Amino acid sequence: PYHVIKAPVLSEEASIQTAAHNKYTFKVNPDANKRQIKEAVEQQWPDVRVTAVNTMNYDGKIKRRGMSIKAGLTAKWKKAIVTLRAGDKIDLI
Repeated sequence: PYHVIKAPVLSEEASIQTAAHNKYTFKVNPDANKRQIKEAVEQQWPDVRVTAVNTMNYDGKIKRRGMSIKAGLTAKWKKAIVTLRAGDKIDLI
């Protein structure tokens, strides 16, 4: 499970989704599919059950490196929003 889930996303929008709809947001491995993400969450937190997984792929952005003209890319990444069964909860902090 630790190769699939990289880190939780702790943004304002993610906090609102957690409080209102019991949805948790994670940064995940770009090669992971929804089934692997579900199994990884349920293995890492054995007392929760996942009801749905939504994923989004983000491309890297073109950024300049300091004052030079050369451009580089930020890394591509994948985000997963995991919906838990009513009453289940994950303590991320």
